[in-house]
Amino acid sequence: MLNYGILNYTRTASQSPARARIARGFRSVAAALLAFAIGAAAQTGATRISVAGDVQSALLVKRIVPVYPPLARAAGVEGTVRLQVLIARDGSVQRVDTLSGHPMLNRHASDAVSQWKYKPTLSNGEPVEVSTIVEIVFKK
Repeated sequence: MLNYGILNYTRTASQSPARARIARGFRSVAAALLAFAIGAAAQTGATRISVAGDVQSALLVKRIVPVYPPLARAAGVEGTVRLQVLIARDGSVQRVDTLSGHPMLNRHASDAVSQWKYKPTLSNGEPVEVSTIVEIVFKK
């Protein structure tokens, strides 16, 4: 099983209506925080902003699921891979750097995240680069 933490907020048949309301509320808060970060960047004239991963996930439009390496699964390797991600002005992932994680899992997480696509982040109507942290959890 792969777990994306707060990135997994698609309502499933088994999810309660209360949990779905909480997820919608979270997305509203994430959008407000993103708007605040963009406003602060606009005041300073920044062309790149740093945004928390859970906030930036609200703009994720294409997510590729990382492959759990069969050798790592067989060896019982689990863990979280932390990635520093630079999102280009067009919403594509420009660079992925591994911050921490098990060596057997890092490349698979990085390869998948490098294919993700975000809605462009705008500041004063102009697209800006975004630096964020993404965590991928590999769990058997």
